[in-house]
Amino acid sequence: RLVPGWGDEPSALGALVEYASRYAGVLEQAGVAFQAPENAAQCHVIERLEGNITTDFGAPAVIPAADRLPLEWAELRRWTAVLEACWQAFDRAAGRAAGRELRTGPRGGGRDLDKIVRHVLEGEGAYLARLAWRHKPDSSLSPQEQLPRMRQAALDALESAARNGLPEQGPRGGVIWPVRYFIRRAAWHALDHAWEIEDRIL
Repeated sequence: RLVPGWGDEPSALGALVEYASRYAGVLEQAGVAFQAPENAAQCHVIERLEGNITTDFGAPAVIPAADRLPLEWAELRRWTAVLEACWQAFDRAAGRAAGRELRTGPRGGGRDLDKIVRHVLEGEGAYLARLAWRHKPDSSLSPQEQLPRMRQAALDALESAARNGLPEQGPRGGVIWPVRYFIRRAAWHALDHAWEIEDRIL
């Protein structure tokens, strides 16, 4: 998974280094230069945060101060290119897994491919609310067909947020995410399940 077994800091950094080549492959698709670290000593920690039950699970649920900084228009283009590369990585993994069996857990657990795609689609829809953006899915379409529309809605929401800013709260009092964190969280979710699929294909 994206950062398997967060554990303590040395363990988390070690796991991150193990996945460096995978990150590099995704970023290459986005045209982003990335020199993968060879060991944990080459990693530079810019912020330390107190985690919660969700971070124990492995998801980046706590918003770092660095993600609350303004995002200039030119930089937004670079960030969205990374996000789109993560989406493409998920699509490639799902395409390779089509018609193939996915390895299950020791007790037979684990979503099948269709359920993974639906889960990712629903997650991206939930994330959109964190930018105070409404998107009505078309239930007549399959999850695979809905994904491009959902992603375009995300890009539209990010562009609107960059140009016009974001409200302090959503229309029903929901929590609003900073743009940087939205992109980080959405990219994580796409890669987490892309690599899950790759690791489970039989």
